[in-house]
Amino acid sequence: MKKYELTVVINPNLEEDAVKAELAEVTALIERFGGTVEKVDEWGKRRLAYEINKVNEGIYTFITFSAEPAAPVEIERRMRIKENVLRYLIIADEA
Repeated sequence: MKKYELTVVINPNLEEDAVKAELAEVTALIERFGGTVEKVDEWGKRRLAYEINKVNEGIYTFITFSAEPAAPVEIERRMRIKENVLRYLIIADEA
């Protein structure tokens, strides 16, 4: 299994409970494809470098997980259709 880091930027206009539910869905998605979540680092609301869908801020979360090499492709396919996720990025951890 390889280590990966997923960066998720969630719409800041959501209620706190909705944000937690969205993050729970993302971690469940990782586990659904055979991954194990190792660390969830919530940075909170930050200013975006540029406006996305008329929004200037986003709620940043970094998730470190281990998974088989095919899992990130499936996770990205599911992340692409989430309405409340402004941006996401999965990178392989070389450490």
